[in-house]
Amino acid sequence: MATAKQEPAGIGFFEKYLTLWVILCMAAGILIGKYLPGIPAFLNCFEYAKVSIPIAILIWLMIYPMMMKVDFASIKNVGKNPKGLYVTWVTNWLIKPFSMYAIAWFFFFVVFKSLIPANLAKDYLAGAILLGAAPCTAMVFVWSHLTKGNPAYTVLQVATNDLIILVAFTPIVALLLGIGGITIPWGTLLLSVLLFVVIPLAGGVLTRSSVIKSKGEDYFNNSFIPKFGNVTIIGLLLTLIIIFAFQGRVIMENPLHILLIAIPLTIQTFLIFFIAYLASRKLKLAHSIAAPAGMIGASNFFELSVAVAISLFGTKSPVAMATVVGVLVEVPVMLTLVKIANRTTHWFPAEKTA
Repeated sequence: MATAKQEPAGIGFFEKYLTLWVILCMAAGILIGKYLPGIPAFLNCFEYAKVSIPIAILIWLMIYPMMMKVDFASIKNVGKNPKGLYVTWVTNWLIKPFSMYAIAWFFFFVVFKSLIPANLAKDYLAGAILLGAAPCTAMVFVWSHLTKGNPAYTVLQVATNDLIILVAFTPIVALLLGIGGITIPWGTLLLSVLLFVVIPLAGGVLTRSSVIKSKGEDYFNNSFIPKFGNVTIIGLLLTLIIIFAFQGRVIMENPLHILLIAIPLTIQTFLIFFIAYLASRKLKLAHSIAAPAGMIGASNFFELSVAVAISLFGTKSPVAMATVVGVLVEVPVMLTLVKIANRTTHWFPAEKTA
């Protein structure tokens, strides 16, 4: 069984102000694209099978440390208290991708029809689909800690969720992109999942097991993992600078679109949280299980979404920009949900103490 040592002490400095860093990266990227266009042009030279090598390296810096944190040994406990897992699985894979599609389509093609051209609306919808099909993997450990979630059960939720991503992400994305009338480059989609899910997941498992075997679990949790504390955020921020260097023209021409994209993404986040949270209440689950169940669905594996958007549509595509808006709204919205969860502990049965 996983232990509380795998939990972060709380939300770190970089994570707490992630929205601010994203805004600064937007500004830096746009300025680079406008005044130093040679930099994105140079980076464009390093591409293989439509995958940007520099961005692929940065994305690995984002994803790999997260995968090392997931304890797949916890899978053996899957049958001990399955109700919380059922809530997580149903919310993440049978509801979330499709509600995201419906909400995004409604806003982009109906509510904002006069504000967003049809071609951009289709691109923004694709970005929303990628976000909706990628429930949170790493930041949920932070949200779980802040809501006093059960650390062992949160690890179990994340571990099973990562295994489902391996088989469910590609067909769900392909289905919803197809429904949205968006061309599906199957080869690139499968390559993206291989590069940014399968390989880092396998590498993370091997690294975790080898370090624990040679140095012990205490060393892994308290000395090894902290070495990578800021690697993920730095990789993310550098990736965003590159994306916005390519996206400068689109953003300067459509500055209002950042806000318009954020509206359906925010509504979706609140909706999914309350679906899982209230379902957990109905099932009389403990708050320490219910809160992480709500958080893992509400939050997004935005690193994967950004990676796949870049691979499928390129750094210059508005699809990539739409996934980045997901990063922009993530922390403030999730911190609001943390406050809601902490103020509603009385909705749930009192937990037994040893």
